[in-house]
Amino acid sequence: MTPLMFEYELLARARADRKHVVLPEGDDDRILRAASTLLQRDVAELTILGDESAVRARAAELGLRLDGAHVLSPHDPGLVERFAEEYTQLRAHKGMTVERAREIVTDVSYFGTMMVHLGLADGMVSGAAHTTAHTIKPSFEIIKTAPGVSVVSSVFLMCLEDRVLVYGDCAVIPDPTSTQLADIAISSAATAAQFGVPPRIAMLSYSTGESGYGADVEKVRDATALVRERRADLSVAGPIQYDAAVDASVAASKMPGSDVAGKATVFVFPDLNTGNNTYKAVQRSAGAVAIGPVLQGLAKPVNDLSRGALVHDIVNTVAITAIQAQAGTAASAGSAGEGEA
Repeated sequence: MTPLMFEYELLARARADRKHVVLPEGDDDRILRAASTLLQRDVAELTILGDESAVRARAAELGLRLDGAHVLSPHDPGLVERFAEEYTQLRAHKGMTVERAREIVTDVSYFGTMMVHLGLADGMVSGAAHTTAHTIKPSFEIIKTAPGVSVVSSVFLMCLEDRVLVYGDCAVIPDPTSTQLADIAISSAATAAQFGVPPRIAMLSYSTGESGYGADVEKVRDATALVRERRADLSVAGPIQYDAAVDASVAASKMPGSDVAGKATVFVFPDLNTGNNTYKAVQRSAGAVAIGPVLQGLAKPVNDLSRGALVHDIVNTVAITAIQAQAGTAASAGSAGEGEA
């Protein structure tokens, strides 16, 4: 699976069941260019936030076609009032008032998140011009975590020359506890499967198996035990060093007999410092295409862009968000079917 093949597959899967994605940053040229590409390729239904005349005028200046996009003002009076009332109820325990909520929901990140929360869009992609915190904080307050998940985390889909690997968490949780690490592993396995990567989980550490001791190793050891306890169906190994996770000859000497060692596909890093540096090192030194961060654990999909994102990064992230929304729709349909039975 080459990077080009993987990206092609993303767009094809999104196109097969088009979802509605909101793009809050209508004043960013990259967003407009990505929107034009997505519409031309029929990947998703799009709503762009911003002043409609300004957005369409700028698109025309850039030679872009946005005929198929909805352009919506975050100051739309009817929606601001509806969103403010809903947000006031959601944050009543924090003393929220409708007057204050009216101000908050006109922020594009909050407005877009409220659209997703109330089913006016299936997912949101933002962050080209905003910080990660500004993009995802509203989703923590409004959308919250999916059932059975205690933390929101992230993965990067690392497209190497001949395969796709999943790295988590490289963007959200600085120093996860063993319980949070187990959550990250289970969420990352689900994300891997969602994107066609058979999940074999390596719980990474500076030690493999029983060879090392110390608080950092014990945290990973405990997390591995929790994953096995909660999801006996998942293939997981840990603590394990990166070389033993990817190299069959090293695996044979350090962790013989493992069904993960030497052929891991999902790599769970012990902390954000390790994960963030590793994904960037592999991206820059091995020429890998890093797609993400892909947020996981939210009840509905919201994804964050790097402020240095290129147009094709935005296109890929919208496709990923659409595929996540497809999975959410399928899960809801399954739950409804079980209830009817």
